[in-house]
Amino acid sequence: MFCYQCEQTAGCSGCKGKQGVCGKSDAVAQLQDTLTGALIGLAQAAGEEKTSPQTDRLMIEGLFATLTNVNFDEEALKELIQKVQKEKATADYAMEKLWKEPEEDIRSLKSLLLFGIRGIAAYAYHAMVLGYTDETVNRFLYKGMAAAGQEKTMEALLEIVMEAGAVNLKCMELLDKANTESYGIPAPTEVPLTVEKGPFIVITGHDLKDLKALLEQTEGKGINIYTHGEMLPAHAYPELKKYAHLKGNFGTAWQNQQKEFAELPAPILFTTNCIMPPKASYADRVFTTGVVGYPQMQHIGEEKDFTPVIEKALELGGFEEDRIFTGINGGSSLTTGFGHHAILGAAEQVIDAVKAGQIHHFFLVGGCDGARTGRSYYTDFVKQAPQDSIILTLACGKYRFNDLDLGSIGGRPRLMDMGQCNDAFGAIQVAVALAEAFGCGVNELPLTLVLSWYEQKAVSILLTLLHLGIKNIYLGPTLPAFLSSNVRNYLVENFRISPVSTPEEDLRKILG
Repeated sequence: MFCYQCEQTAGCSGCKGKQGVCGKSDAVAQLQDTLTGALIGLAQAAGEEKTSPQTDRLMIEGLFATLTNVNFDEEALKELIQKVQKEKATADYAMEKLWKEPEEDIRSLKSLLLFGIRGIAAYAYHAMVLGYTDETVNRFLYKGMAAAGQEKTMEALLEIVMEAGAVNLKCMELLDKANTESYGIPAPTEVPLTVEKGPFIVITGHDLKDLKALLEQTEGKGINIYTHGEMLPAHAYPELKKYAHLKGNFGTAWQNQQKEFAELPAPILFTTNCIMPPKASYADRVFTTGVVGYPQMQHIGEEKDFTPVIEKALELGGFEEDRIFTGINGGSSLTTGFGHHAILGAAEQVIDAVKAGQIHHFFLVGGCDGARTGRSYYTDFVKQAPQDSIILTLACGKYRFNDLDLGSIGGRPRLMDMGQCNDAFGAIQVAVALAEAFGCGVNELPLTLVLSWYEQKAVSILLTLLHLGIKNIYLGPTLPAFLSSNVRNYLVENFRISPVSTPEEDLRKILG
């Protein structure tokens, strides 16, 4: 196999053995490449012609299934490949051409484009299941995938890579609309980490629609629901938090699931990405739905009948007594729901606090989490950030520090969780609004982005930031292996992207 699409790729250069660092086998990696090549062929066959909703859904689902830690199921991947191949009359693109492209910079830019498109497709999927689509977004998926399989100059590829950032912004705006119109405006909400006695279900991933269906089907059955990972922000949505049996959050970072699920007397429902190969100790309690798949795990189909999950919860019975859990740093609760509506609703107070000298700097510390030891950087950075600074965060990287009590400024908490990685649009809205309020550009604000990346949604967000011209981004814990030295230098020179070093050194550089 060959794969270098995630941050934890072997040796920071690429997984090349029989199994990737994520746990996928060579067979799965090959099938994902075949699926990608089939999707490139589909895009080339489609050309400029309008495609059907069925074809669009197939393109989106197929791309999502190739993200890191989404689908390990060979049979499910084969089924997707067959559907794609049936949809077109052209041959599949051979991915070996891309991975073995002799011009390193071309290979790098095509990889950057492909991985960014996969991230866009993930956001498009979440909006699509709620009934929201955008023709511009869908058309770009075909355009971008076709380009990945064509002969292109560096200049032409750079142009379409930047276009991917613009399209992803549009896609994230669409998803923000889909979520808020479906479930209401998020509001700051404290979420306990205690698991009450009795039957319960843990739901993880990003799919709020699946959570809503589970809440509806478990209401009145004496089963409590606990979120995990990126499902945490669900507690802030009015149409979800109204269910009294949505009790709290279980677990810490997604990469700790193999340890934290080991003795859990409850089923775990995976709705989107971030599944790891289940250990034998809890494999019988794992259920998947949507694009998630793992061999021999029970999959809940499109009918979304969660009866098997409910029955398993009742069978296992949960804990006999309330169990108190903590976050990574020992905190007993988490607060989420500081979306752009909540923050901008208090914009006047924030601006006054800046003018009064109470707030001197804003840090957006967020992104994907992972297991690499260097990720302790983000915890240390947040702890060492000055007391007169605000920490905005989103995505699963926040689990490194989201249970810390950082105090408050002007009646507002210093640490504000803005939601899932899907909510990055909100962070951009806040930055733009602050720039307008102070009559300056975003790059002139006392605002620094300190980002962690793991998989391809983070790539699409980075492309959006580049499209917006946002500079001085700190990125880590390592730079993407698929960036050639020339492409890396281009990003450094034009956008002043810096690899993270140490919290102490980076804070000195940022604050002067």
